[in-house]
Amino acid sequence: MSGTENTKTWQKKLHEVIYEADTPAGKLFDVVLIAIIIFSIILVMLESVNDIDSEYHYILLTAEWIITILFTIEYILRIISIKKPGKYIFSFYGIIDFLSTVPLYLSYIIAGSQALLALRALRLLRIFRVLKLVRFLGEASQLKKALKNSRTKITVFIYTVLVVSIILGTIMYLIEGEESGFTSIPRSIYWTIVTLTTVGYGDIAPQTSFGQFFATIIMILGYGIIAVPTGIVTVEFAKQGKQLHLNTQACPNCGTEGHQDSANFCHKCGHKL
Repeated sequence: MSGTENTKTWQKKLHEVIYEADTPAGKLFDVVLIAIIIFSIILVMLESVNDIDSEYHYILLTAEWIITILFTIEYILRIISIKKPGKYIFSFYGIIDFLSTVPLYLSYIIAGSQALLALRALRLLRIFRVLKLVRFLGEASQLKKALKNSRTKITVFIYTVLVVSIILGTIMYLIEGEESGFTSIPRSIYWTIVTLTTVGYGDIAPQTSFGQFFATIIMILGYGIIAVPTGIVTVEFAKQGKQLHLNTQACPNCGTEGHQDSANFCHKCGHKL
């Protein structure tokens, strides 16, 4: 076997371990990776507690450096095990992996940047692949498409709510006035938005009978407004039809995931799976 073939074989085996979750080695790799990610997140949280950090600072820092080095090695292996590294580097997971690796290095240049290590929590999304919860990947894909298709309707809806809030806030300002805490139209609009969204901080409240009656109407209107975007997305979600049966197989050429069970070639680059 030539050196080139040996390299391809080694690269293929490495790809199966790192990118595939349907093999024992691949699943073990992802399980260990997620355990390290969770441990790293715990370290970041502990470092934010002054009493713990002051007493165990060097232990926590050493552990964080060990994890950072492991993530750096993993990031490099992911790049060299795929034929088109750029596909991984600029993918969602690639960017997250990079951002969760560099903060500790940057901490020697930019003070406080190590706090960005909390971004590693996003890497826990890989648990869907590890636990073979692939049906959730299909649902997530459907939800993404539903939100995308709903963006125009939701934008119009938000614009309408904003206009209504301005009108109702202005009316409430005229009804209550400064003596009730509605000192300006913007502050009245703030109260209206808080009331419409059923948040209800309670820092401002109408005092007059007519103001309280008007506020009641706004509260009831708020319940109806909350249901609208949910209905828009639900309709679009239902239009997506029956979801595809996906597996955890990733293309060794471009890294694209989410292929049908019976697929022999990548649906994006055409490379053999």
